[in-house]
Amino acid sequence: MTGPIATRFQRFAEREADGSSPLYAALARGAAADSFALAFLAALPHDKQQPNLLLAALRHVAGTPSDWPQARRALEAQADAIRAVMLARRTQTNEPARCATLLPVLARLKPPLALLEVGASAGLCLVPDRYGYTYGDHHIAPPSPSSEAPVFQARANAATPLPAALPRVAWRAGLDLSPLDLHDPEQCAWLETLVWPEHTGRLRHLRAAIRIARADPPPVHRGDLLTGLPTIARQAPGDATLVVFHTAVLAYIADPAARDRFADTVRGLNAVWISNEAPGVFPAIAARLRRRGPPGAFLLAVDGVPVAWTQPHGAWIDWLEPGDIAA
Repeated sequence: MTGPIATRFQRFAEREADGSSPLYAALARGAAADSFALAFLAALPHDKQQPNLLLAALRHVAGTPSDWPQARRALEAQADAIRAVMLARRTQTNEPARCATLLPVLARLKPPLALLEVGASAGLCLVPDRYGYTYGDHHIAPPSPSSEAPVFQARANAATPLPAALPRVAWRAGLDLSPLDLHDPEQCAWLETLVWPEHTGRLRHLRAAIRIARADPPPVHRGDLLTGLPTIARQAPGDATLVVFHTAVLAYIADPAARDRFADTVRGLNAVWISNEAPGVFPAIAARLRRRGPPGAFLLAVDGVPVAWTQPHGAWIDWLEPGDIAA
């Protein structure tokens, strides 16, 4: 049955790519209407039928096409190689600009912080204290201005509690099913391919973040978020505020009951829990909202309480007013 796959690609074009990546919108619509592409996808495991994964694998193997007919020819000619990449890789988009939407929360916590990221990929979001930030006319310089650290620009509404300084981090660690090695050129090339083709600024910032993190890479442990979290959390120093956070990760766990078990695990760690996910990932959290967010926005929540709408790639943050949240 290819109908659900076609619907998935069509929705990706409409809800995610339109207005952000015209090429990806066109490619997704082309795949949704192409019997060969749909049959190719149907032969893959369900969790490997993602639009982002197909498009990234195709570009990784054959380069960036100009339109769907060129992409279709590449898919047919190099199907085996593209399939092998899709089976071996994950959509581990390590978007460091998301730190700009996490920073207003991190800056409000008692320092020092012990950061534990779930779904950390290469760990680029584990070093928010090594980057610079600009929110309109509010600037926070990186710790070493001469280090060529990226400076992320994000639009923030008037209610956003803009940080006065970078957070003080005493410890950091990540957890991922397949950690990426910043010293491996092939793995870094995959990270770059996951950036959408028109997003040249994101790619430039990704490369700068890789250079910064590579000098002192944060440890990212291999393991499952449902079972490996408590062991790593116990390694955090007791005099630091433990922060467990994740962004665009829990949607890949299809079973809502498994997501709830993860949330229960975090609550049992005596940690601050920061979730930055699509609102449908934790419906009970989204149900507390009195106003809907922009289409495609993520919902930022702290300990299960929504605090802001965010752009998935870190471009803006819209902090909620007290009246936006039900008691």
